[in-house]
Formats: sequence, structure tokens, C-alpha cells
Amino acid sequence: MTSARALPAVVAGVVLLAGCGGSAGGNAGARERELTVFAAASLRAAFTELGQRFEAEHPGVGVSFSFAGSGDLASQVSEGAPADVLATADTATMQRLARDGLAPEQPALFATNTLTIVTAPGNPAGVTSFADLADPGLAVVVCAEQVPCGAAARAVEEVTGTALSPRSEEASVTDVLAKVVAGEADAGLVYATDAAGAADRVAAVPFPEAGQVVNDYPIAVLPDAGSPGLAQEFADLVTGEAGRAVLAAAGFGLPPAAT
Repeated sequence: MTSARALPAVVAGVVLLAGCGGSAGGNAGARERELTVFAAASLRAAFTELGQRFEAEHPGVGVSFSFAGSGDLASQVSEGAPADVLATADTATMQRLARDGLAPEQPALFATNTLTIVTAPGNPAGVTSFADLADPGLAVVVCAEQVPCGAAARAVEEVTGTALSPRSEEASVTDVLAKVVAGEADAGLVYATDAAGAADRVAAVPFPEAGQVVNDYPIAVLPDAGSPGLAQEFADLVTGEAGRAVLAAAGFGLPPAAT
């Protein structure tokens, strides 16, 4: 199996949290403690649900999320942005932070994901395979290579021997999806979970080679967490039975270590 695990400025925290996440449950007035979770964009739906569950089980605690590309989140952590928990869409990003002492060396793996093709509803371009994306008349969007979904796309190119010439390379998988939904691209490469979550707005075109490139998702309590005990409880929720159920319902796979 080929793995996608190995292959600039900091956004102000208040802007980041307002634009990318905010509270899971909206009970700011009753909060006594705040937990800040940085998570890959593809985790938005699942983690929002888990955040609401966590708040319900921890009265007085608010969970604030920042959802973005894993590389962007790592850059923010490196620049000192305050966060208690980090969940990325690949292990390589977490490993880079660990080498700098900004993340634990052995984070917990909690989910897996693979790529799929998305097109406009009805698949008007008639895309049926990964090789079809090399058609020069097709406007294709992918993630930038430094982003986990972009690294996965590059790995699929190597597996299939197909070279793509994308119209654009985006900073996150949700940006790719948005381009296809808006009609700015004929096709895009996104995670299977993102395609499932947007099933009413796009058509998914699975391809068999995707199974040879699997992204592992790690989660970690960061060394500078303001509430390490609370952060660990959130990580335990994600990796535990309740978290696995929510992630599976969202279309994520589970790594062997989490079964």
C-alpha cells in the first residue's frame, strides 16, 4: 500500500475561532473553562457533534474549534497560537511538530480516510476513473501538495501513472469541494467523508486506486495545553466508543489501533 502519511502568517486567534469554528454548543454565558481544539477541515461535522456531546457531559466547559488545512493548523501551533488539542489528517504533519517539541511523539490514531472524485450532480463531464482527470479539457481542482489531501492526490498519481494538470491547488479539502459546488471546476479530489457530507450538492465517483493511499488521522494533547486533563478527556472521547461511532457514521474508517 502506498501511504500518504509522508508526503504564513498566523491568523489572529479571535478571527480564527470566529471564522472557522466557535463553540460547539453555544453556551458561552455559562462557561467556566474553555477548551480549544484545532482540527483538520474534513473533521468539521464529526468533531462539531462530538464537541456538543462533550459540552453536555461537562457543564461549564465550552469547546471552541478551529477547522482548517492541517498544514495551516501546524503553522499556527508553531507560531504560538494557543490550542489544547490538535487533530490532523495525516501523521507527517504531527511528526513535524513533534520534532520541534510542539506535539507528543506518539499521538493516538483515531480515523482513516481515502480520496474520491466529486463532480457536479449527474456527473455531466462523464468522469468514470482517475485517469479521466488527466483530460486537458477538464477543469480539475485538488489540494496543494503540502496539504494531506494533496499529498494523497500525488500518491495516487504515482500509483496510477497518471499526471494531473489541475486548474488550481487549494489550501484545504473543503476549498476543493467548494470550487466544485460553485461550478468553478468540473471535478475535484476530496475525501470520501466530504463527498458523503455533500451528497445533495455533488456526485461522487469512487475509484479503486484510492484504497492504496490511506490517510491516518492522529489526535494529540499539545504540550502547552492550558487544561491538559480536560484536553485528554476530549481526546479520549474521540478515540473511544462514542467517538468511533460518530466517525464511522460520517464515513471515516478506523485504524487497527482503534478497533
